[in-house]
Order: sequence, then C-alpha cells, then structure tokens
Amino acid sequence: MMQGAARRPLWKLALLLAPFATLAVAINLFLVGLMFPHVGLPVLSPLQALLWAVPLGLPATYASARWVRSLIAGAEDD
Repeated sequence: MMQGAARRPLWKLALLLAPFATLAVAINLFLVGLMFPHVGLPVLSPLQALLWAVPLGLPATYASARWVRSLIAGAEDD
C-alpha cells in the first residue's frame, strides 16, 4: 500500500515544507503572544515569535511532511 510513498525520502518533502510550517508556527506564536498581557505576561514581539518558531517548527514540519506523504500515497492508490 505505501510502497511507492515509503521509498520517497521524507527529508526532501520536509525541506520543501519547512519554510511554510515554520512561518505558520511563527504566526500562531505571535497571535498567542498578543493574548499574554491578559494573564500578566509581556507581549511576544514578531522577532521573538520568529526565533521561537525555528525550533518549534521542526516537529510541525515533520508532521506536515508525513501528512502530505500519506495524501500522495492515497492518491496513487486510487
């Protein structure tokens, strides 16, 4: 079932998706950071959100690459 997709290297797909996943994490972090003052924390600046998004974007990239690979495998099975 996943023979064709399993032979494709996941890292190539992850390299393609990494900027998009990391920026999505950065946007979400920034928006969450705007709610920080309501609980007594300082606001998260856009630069801080980008810096935190680099390490936090790695798991998001891996998850999105696996998801896209499963979509490709499902399309090839049809």
